[in-house]
Amino acid sequence: MSDFDYRILDDIIHSRVRLAIMSYLMTARSEDFTALKKQLNLTDGNLSTHLSKLEITGYVVLEKQFIGKKPQTTVKLSAEGEKAFGDYLHKLTAMIGNPS
Repeated sequence: MSDFDYRILDDIIHSRVRLAIMSYLMTARSEDFTALKKQLNLTDGNLSTHLSKLEITGYVVLEKQFIGKKPQTTVKLSAEGEKAFGDYLHKLTAMIGNPS
């Protein structure tokens, strides 16, 4: 296990909540803030804080608009986020090896 190095993992993605957000968006590609909050069972503030970190790194894009008089935020996985998540999974797999 000389190749076992936990430091190779992306700390931004490795948080449980951000990992859940990225995992969900890898399939959904984009989601409304409210629907994402419900899917992941998070509070507004918790989701907002984690999305801010993902947005700063360029892993997600937040699009804000009004539908009628109601604000709506859509969260989209960026191409950079998709690549970072793929790299994260590859490094995690390499780190743990073949579990079988």
